Amino acid sequence: MFNNREQLQEILKKANQHARKQAKESGASIYYIKNNKRVREDAEGNKFEITFDSAGKRQEFEYHE
Repeated sequence: MFNNREQLQEILKKANQHARKQAKESGASIYYIKNNKRVREDAEGNKFEITFDSAGKRQEFEYHE
């Protein structure tokens, strides 16, 4: 299917870039995990860490890398 791991990684990287571009163009947020934290990135590129308190209430805080 793929000749090597590098080819597969390049394909996945391009797919990720395309999905991010589409989300941004449509004004949608993207969600991912980075450094063991849930992150929401809005269409303008602002990043927020998502947490849940003991009652399960969702909270968002500005994310700093």
